[in-house]
Amino acid sequence: MRLSHLADYAVVLMTAAARRPAGERLSATELSFETGVPLPTTQKLMGQLAACGLLSSARGAAGGFALARPAEAISLADIVEAVEGPFSMTMCTEGRTDCALDAHCRVKPHMGVVGDKVRGALGAVSLQELAS
Repeated sequence: MRLSHLADYAVVLMTAAARRPAGERLSATELSFETGVPLPTTQKLMGQLAACGLLSSARGAAGGFALARPAEAISLADIVEAVEGPFSMTMCTEGRTDCALDAHCRVKPHMGVVGDKVRGALGAVSLQELAS
């Protein structure tokens, strides 16, 4: 299992934002420069993270992005899900039934538990831990 580039970049951006004083607003340009994440990607991800309630945004001269809640209250799972969507280990846990084994599979009922455990493990890592 591996994070996508976008999820990895989102973690990098959020970690950089968490290292700033609480409430400090940052521009996408600043975060792009600081982290090395390309500006168009930074802009896209910051919009997604704001839409999911992890960043707050403000327009204008004093505008920019800031963490929407304390870094201790944001988990690695929150960030990954903001970019990738809910954790799903297999297609069948997403509700799809186009698997050739679907009618006879004895593992399918248990894959939700596996996904929950993965989410739990990532949920136990706070943004504060990543930023320190």
